[in-house]
Amino acid sequence: MYTVIGHPMSRATRVIWMLEELGEPYEINPAGPGSDEMKKANPTGKAPALKDGDDIIIDSAAICQYLADKHGALTHKAGTVERAHQDSFTFFAMDDMEYPLWTEAKHRFLLPEELRAPNIKEACRYEFGKAMQALEERFGAGPFVTGEQFTVPDLLLGHCAAWAKNIEFELPGGKVGDYFERVLSRPARARATDRGKEVLEAA
Repeated sequence: MYTVIGHPMSRATRVIWMLEELGEPYEINPAGPGSDEMKKANPTGKAPALKDGDDIIIDSAAICQYLADKHGALTHKAGTVERAHQDSFTFFAMDDMEYPLWTEAKHRFLLPEELRAPNIKEACRYEFGKAMQALEERFGAGPFVTGEQFTVPDLLLGHCAAWAKNIEFELPGGKVGDYFERVLSRPARARATDRGKEVLEAA
């Protein structure tokens, strides 16, 4: 039994979605970002963390890849060219796609007001658009970023796409738009969303 530590509306939803994809049992501790409880798991106070036995793992991308490797699913084998391409898309998701989303969020409500840049959203929207152009150029025959198999970066890219939609960043049409629609309509994501809502309603 795993424990996902973090508010379900945070990046913790990635780990919940991952566990639903794998069909592994878990419980959720909906600790808020920056709370004392969250800081016990991660000194930065950022969500999520995953409790696995006596160990705690932090960082959503690292957690998702750990779970994929441990359970032998949603990943290519380490040391293969296919895995190298997969990892490249994982880093792209975090460095190119999530970065402008996270920067926008920090300047909208996380940073002290005197440190917020007033025009940062447009700059972030521009950077996000560049990432979408790059993804379109990199995207192959599909249906997923590394081919036929749904892997960790698909989940991360899908979560970022949902995040972008929530803050009204434009998503592309065409093959990339179809890809996001395909990823976001996965049954495991719907189950993860429902599970998060149940936990919040019970809290």
